[in-house]
Amino acid sequence: MVRVAGRVVTPEGVIEDGEIVIDGGLISRVDSTSAAHDGHWIVPGFVDIHVHGGGGYTFTTGDADEARKAAAFHLGHGTTTMLASLVSSPFELMRSATERFAPLVDDGTLAGIHFEGPYLSELRCGAQNPEYLRDPSTEELTELVRAGGRAVRMVTIAPERAGAIEAIKLLVRLGVVAALGHTDATYEQTLAGVAAGATVGTHVFNGMRPPHHRAPGPVFAMLGAPSMVCEFIADGTHLHDGTLAFATGVTGPARAALITDAMSAAGMTDGDYELGGLAVTVADGVARLAGKDSIAGSTLTMDAALRRALGAGVSMVDACRMASTTPAGAIGMDATVGAVRAGLRADLVELSEDLRVVRVMRGGEWV
Repeated sequence: MVRVAGRVVTPEGVIEDGEIVIDGGLISRVDSTSAAHDGHWIVPGFVDIHVHGGGGYTFTTGDADEARKAAAFHLGHGTTTMLASLVSSPFELMRSATERFAPLVDDGTLAGIHFEGPYLSELRCGAQNPEYLRDPSTEELTELVRAGGRAVRMVTIAPERAGAIEAIKLLVRLGVVAALGHTDATYEQTLAGVAAGATVGTHVFNGMRPPHHRAPGPVFAMLGAPSMVCEFIADGTHLHDGTLAFATGVTGPARAALITDAMSAAGMTDGDYELGGLAVTVADGVARLAGKDSIAGSTLTMDAALRRALGAGVSMVDACRMASTTPAGAIGMDATVGAVRAGLRADLVELSEDLRVVRVMRGGEWV
């Protein structure tokens, strides 16, 4: 039995003098305590449902050794649950990555695979390789899900593409989260995707038609849809802090998920990198396609995203819900992880008073 004391953040509020009792890797009790502590925050382990790599390693090539190292890097920054996000690629790579990553899902290194593409808009593809973009294929999706067992957790689709609605409905039947993103859809086309069963908006505002008061497009549709969880990249580059504050004010913390969209350069120095076969240059911590203005993922970590959200005016309780509880629910894992609550896996992050990671617990063990 393990006891952890500090300023404990639960979905309901902050217990200033709190204690978490852990037994068998699970949280057995959360209560007040008279025990002395150093004033550190104890928050739930972060859940990143959109990350391409970090620490110099990538998920996008389907290499299992690289995937383990990328996951370990983000674990050091408090991310105890994550999806390995791949970018648009040939089907052969999608299938081989699924097969190679399935054992990592089985052993708990990853919570699943997220295919961000290739069923995306050419006009809004951002740093996705346009050579690989294509219409959704129910045959491809069915084969991927079968190849991975329970590994394939989420797929991002542009709802305006031919066959998109049928693909979304198929994913829902197969128990896979359908997300909408990298899209030039109209407001109506986006809502059609929502009606078909899509429940996540992929990095809302980024990689999609910008909103206009006479043509609201996908942004307003996603922000306003009660069934949609909206991803936000809180790094100050993808979204102005005022935009983040406004958008999360619209959705509330129950429908806002902080993500990193990190690529291999997260935690690394400025320089030249690669993403999905495209050259990327990182300058001042911002990743862009080489020689272009297009942002190419981020160099963000979840602890930094939490700090950014707090700096934008989000409360600690709401920021932790957005970094843990809501994304866990978005991928159907809220009965297991995502909050400091009795019965859930003991995934915790201890933060100093200035919100820097001190140590990380996963499954009841400090790692």
